[in-house]
Amino acid sequence: MANSIASKLVENELVETHNKNSLQERIHKCLETLTNAEDFDIDYQIAPFRRLVAQPHVVSLYVTAFVIEKLINDKDIVDIYGSDEEIYTCIHHQVTKHLP
Repeated sequence: MANSIASKLVENELVETHNKNSLQERIHKCLETLTNAEDFDIDYQIAPFRRLVAQPHVVSLYVTAFVIEKLINDKDIVDIYGSDEEIYTCIHHQVTKHLP
C-alpha cells in the first residue's frame, strides 16, 4: 500500500521528492505506526482533518495528516502541493484498492 500511495502522490504532482524510495519508506513506517497506535493517538493525529470530507476513512485520514504535518519536514521532500482535500482523495483512492 505504501508503494502505491507514494507513487500516486508523485505522479499527481502532490509531493515533490529527491528520493521516491525514501517517501515510500516513510509512508510504510506511518502505516506501521498506525497499526500499533492507541485510539487516543490516532484521534489526536487526525483531529485537525476530521471534517475534511463527509465520511473520512481513518487510514486515509491518518496518512493524509502524516503527509501534511510531518512529511513536509523530511530531508528528501522538496515540497507538498495541492489542497488537503486533493491529498486526501489521492491517498484514499489507493487505500480503498487494498481494502477487502
